[in-house]
Amino acid sequence: MSSILIQIIQALLLLLLAPLATGFVSTCKARLQNRRGAGLLQPWRNLRKLFVKEVVIASHASWLFRTAPYVVFTATAIAASVVPAMLVDTPLSLTADVIALVALLALARFFLALAGMDIGTAFGGMGASREMTFAALAEPAMLMSIFVLSLSAHSTNLTTMITHTIHTSFALHPSLAFAMVAMLMVAVAENGRIPVDNPTTHLELTMIHEAMILEYSGRHLALMEWASMIKLILFATLIIDLFMPWGMAMQATPTALAIALGLWLLKLAGLLLAMALAETALAKLRLFEVPEYLSGAFIIAFLGLLSYYMLEAGV
Repeated sequence: MSSILIQIIQALLLLLLAPLATGFVSTCKARLQNRRGAGLLQPWRNLRKLFVKEVVIASHASWLFRTAPYVVFTATAIAASVVPAMLVDTPLSLTADVIALVALLALARFFLALAGMDIGTAFGGMGASREMTFAALAEPAMLMSIFVLSLSAHSTNLTTMITHTIHTSFALHPSLAFAMVAMLMVAVAENGRIPVDNPTTHLELTMIHEAMILEYSGRHLALMEWASMIKLILFATLIIDLFMPWGMAMQATPTALAIALGLWLLKLAGLLLAMALAETALAKLRLFEVPEYLSGAFIIAFLGLLSYYMLEAGV
């Protein structure tokens, strides 16, 4: 099977399954709270409803407000397309650098924050300020945890890191444990999930992401919401690739791809279920405690880096 076709299938899987992943988390939370819930397909129903609705734009909105949804969605979709889900070696392997991936997500965040401030509302400016403040703490923690893995692979290329982990005998190294915990903490913060943020709230004292898209409607809001869903499955797949890549296909054969797809879906469901359990058991942090949470993620990632050098030095 052509690797180019597999690359396209992988990208489409991440885009199309993103709403289902969000619906899966919501359904699991509802079941844990003894509620029926709206079902797995509810995010798709919401997107379909928004795409057919009329777009309402403020009279003083600039071109930036109109363009931002397309830039945010495109940047997030491109970032998702370079993250392998089944096949390790794809035509985009050379461009699958983790630093470039972080840069694409930063580009989406930059336009999202600008769009939030463009209208000039208090909610938009407040959400943009909070988003950029927390991003300044989350991105270093994410890069630090990734650097722990890149040191042993001698590369920040995602494909090289995955290949190195697959061909390395399984061992529970403290450095990898620290890096994985930090990455999980960052993934929660980057996706605006409890305990950092609540994607279902509209309380002015707590909302971050929702405040920036409050003025959007119609297809513009649909693109923003879809991009947020893609970001969730992107981070989950990235964690699987970096810390649990065993079972991914090294060759584009039907049998290997089928096994890789099944294992990816199983790992994805496990991570999303763990997120639902955490969100059910934990309460949302106060806003001034979020920097402490993200600083803790950076410190844990830094401890992973120290653990790696101590292991190499034989200490």
